[in-house]
Amino acid sequence: MYTLLLKEFQLELRRKSVLSGLALYLISTIFICYLTFSLRNNQITPLVWSALFWIIILFTAVSTVAKSFIGEKKGKEIYYYSIVKPEAVILSKIIYNFILCALLSFTGLVLFILFLKNPIQDLLLFVLLLLLTSFGLSSALTLLSGIAAKANNSSILMSILGFPAVLSILLMAIKISKNSIDGLDRSVSWDDLLVLAAINCISTALSYLLFPYIWRS
Repeated sequence: MYTLLLKEFQLELRRKSVLSGLALYLISTIFICYLTFSLRNNQITPLVWSALFWIIILFTAVSTVAKSFIGEKKGKEIYYYSIVKPEAVILSKIIYNFILCALLSFTGLVLFILFLKNPIQDLLLFVLLLLLTSFGLSSALTLLSGIAAKANNSSILMSILGFPAVLSILLMAIKISKNSIDGLDRSVSWDDLLVLAAINCISTALSYLLFPYIWRS
């Protein structure tokens, strides 16, 4: 698993166009939001700030994780099948996508604070929420990428399957982010954080159990 994870980072450093394209998408969308609200003297409410943030993070995460299996050649999967276990493949992909999603999410947060101010009262809670959400999105979407890669029109299938898979994660993230923006006591959000962590555990366990059957086909 460590070797596969190292391979993912080495490939990412070689094909810098993918990561730079995602970074450009993230920066450009946030800058467009800044230009739009600067016309009204930057009058953006905390709820609008939260909605824009999660919309941008969601599309960035989907674009990031979708390439996990869809972009790989068929012959490479046959080669992997002969030398490694499928569990190692899916776990290395999930960890790699989590690191990438977390990096892009924190970059988005810094840019949002820089351009659109900071309405968050409890920043530490919001940072913990970003970590849990990034892991949840990566674990759920990585398995869907493996499923979509087996079918024709994989990009369309990834978009269709992705929304219901991440809906529960987004609902929890929006609720907790509202609590952190309003500055409520952290004890109010503990139950929701535990639910989000449980969703992450379930999606990771399902990926670990189901991926060998998907990969075998």
